[in-house]
Amino acid sequence: MPVTLRYRKRTMDVTTAIHTRRTHKAFESEPVDRATLRELFELARWAPNHRLTNPWRFRVLGAQSRGDLAREAELDAPGSAQKLDRAPTLVVASAKLHGDPGEQREDLLAAAIAAYLVLLAAHERGLAGYWRTLPLLEKPAVRAALAIAPDEQTIGLLHLGRPRQAQRVPDRAAVGEIALFLD
Repeated sequence: MPVTLRYRKRTMDVTTAIHTRRTHKAFESEPVDRATLRELFELARWAPNHRLTNPWRFRVLGAQSRGDLAREAELDAPGSAQKLDRAPTLVVASAKLHGDPGEQREDLLAAAIAAYLVLLAAHERGLAGYWRTLPLLEKPAVRAALAIAPDEQTIGLLHLGRPRQAQRVPDRAAVGEIALFLD
């Protein structure tokens, strides 16, 4: 079914979105509605990707899949399942890998950019989120429960919802510490 695009007037510019997006771990209880999630995934499709492989995959976890993940989390590390209850909406981000190891690396990095675009677009819509890398997502039982194909690599778990509190601005390395200009 084709997606009808409805572009809204932007409420913040890209620079502001990048500077003001924060990792949130305290959310209101209302889940993100399906229409908004579709908008976020539509924007993620525009991440750059070599050879247009469109490697990103997103799985929005419903009650049963959340329960499956929580059970596996408890088996893996007792007490860890409670972290899954922080956000009302959980999305598993993964990359479908193609070709040789070099192309697979490009697919993985492109899917990571797409996952960040979901977080940035969510922020622009007044939502909060955070990205957790979770080794649990690579366990065979979890992969099976979440229908993650053998040719996919998980990237992480995106937690999304309305923020319950403001976050402080974190310290960041200065440009001189992270960039080197070579002649």
